[in-house]
Order: sequence, then C-alpha cells, then structure tokens
Amino acid sequence: MKHHRRPDGLDPVARSRSRRRALQAIYAWQINHANEHDLIAQFAHEQAHEVADLEYFEDLVRGVMRHVAELDAALLGHLDREIDEVDPIERAALRIAAYELTHRADVPYRVVINEAIDSTKRFGSEHGHTYVNGVLDKAAAALRGVEAKK
Repeated sequence: MKHHRRPDGLDPVARSRSRRRALQAIYAWQINHANEHDLIAQFAHEQAHEVADLEYFEDLVRGVMRHVAELDAALLGHLDREIDEVDPIERAALRIAAYELTHRADVPYRVVINEAIDSTKRFGSEHGHTYVNGVLDKAAAALRGVEAKK
C-alpha cells in the first residue's frame, strides 16, 4: 500500500500510526513506569513492522515523559477531575495532545484534536472520545488562542 506524502514530505498516515504507537507506549509507561529507553526500544521494534514516522513517535514519547508535569498543569484547568482519575487511555491521549499543542507548533491544533479523538475512539472507553474532545477544545483555545480564533 503506497502512502501519499504531502509536498513538504510529511506522510500523514505514518504520522497517525506514530501517534497510535505513542499512545500505547505512554499508556504502558503510566501503568508500569518503564524507563524511556526500554519503552522506546520495545515500541520502535514493533513499529518497524508497519510504516510509521519513527522520529515523530520518539519525539512524542520522550516529550510526554520529560514534560509530564507541565502537560498535566496545562490540562488541569480543563478537567473535571484530577489527571490521575482520568481513564489511562484518555490520559495518554490528552498528554500527547497537550505535548503537541505546547511543543509542536508545526502541527495544526485541529489535527492534534482530531488525532486524539480518533485514537481514543480506537483504544478508549465507549464515550472517552467525547471527553477528550471537550477537554482539548478548551485546552487548544488556552494554549493556541490565536490559531484557534482563526
């Protein structure tokens, strides 16, 4: 199956797969607290079997692990509960999206939100995607207000 790269060289399908793998890796990290190197090695090996953007995957995983306190703080005002009370899949999706919103200005906020919703629909609880959507709509307005108003 051939993927269509954009003129800038980005492969959106590979990027989406990287986000899904990152979601799985962050979920695993939240549960078993594996170290960064082992976690990336485990999921990078699995990812080698499907077309994905390995560099982007590593950036997301490292970024979330290194900035988790900052990301949780950015989400806090938009949650209806403590971050640790959020379903682990939804928490991982929110943390990845918060990382992209705060550290990856090259990714449009609508893409960040849509990808988080899609991942949560695929891996999360039945209505988890609606919760993620509501939180990220508010977070994007706060974190990327200028872009979100366009």
